[in-house]
Amino acid sequence: MGSSSMAKKGLQQYMWQLQHHPLRTKAITAGVLSGVSDVVSQKLSGIQKIQLRRILLKVLFGAAYLGPFGHFFHMLLDKIFKGKKDKKTVAKKVLIEQITASPLNNVLFMLYYGAVVEGRPLNQVTSTLKKQYPSVQLIAWTFWPVVGWINHQYVPLQLRVIFHSLVAFGWGIFLNLRARSMTLIKA
Repeated sequence: MGSSSMAKKGLQQYMWQLQHHPLRTKAITAGVLSGVSDVVSQKLSGIQKIQLRRILLKVLFGAAYLGPFGHFFHMLLDKIFKGKKDKKTVAKKVLIEQITASPLNNVLFMLYYGAVVEGRPLNQVTSTLKKQYPSVQLIAWTFWPVVGWINHQYVPLQLRVIFHSLVAFGWGIFLNLRARSMTLIKA
């Protein structure tokens, strides 16, 4: 069996799983991509020994929160707007996403990462959140609306969480490297 036919068979199996078990498949996909993104981030930021606990906690966040939240959020938006894809409807979907899901996701991630992944005390995590959240959210608002537009305009509903997770893979690497460079500048 050639690698192209293996890839095709793998994609067909994945699409079957997505069709028959959408929530589970999106949760697993978001978890795996969150974990792999963290491995790449650790390597690119110069961490010599991969931090397995950190990776597993990122997988957990992706699988338990990001995948399921995205699944239900996109279904809700499509239900509210009856699956329409005209420019006005897409603009409304992106606006709703950016004033609800984007801030929520960023706050929850920052809290989870500080308290659970890094194990810092909650008062320290909330202090960091107050300082860093505004700039994180502003940066997100310069990037994610474009992703949201593409997602709502061109990507079929069942693939939106997967598309979002793939872009988040790169976004996570960018944020990790940015945080690392800020730490090096301060040192």
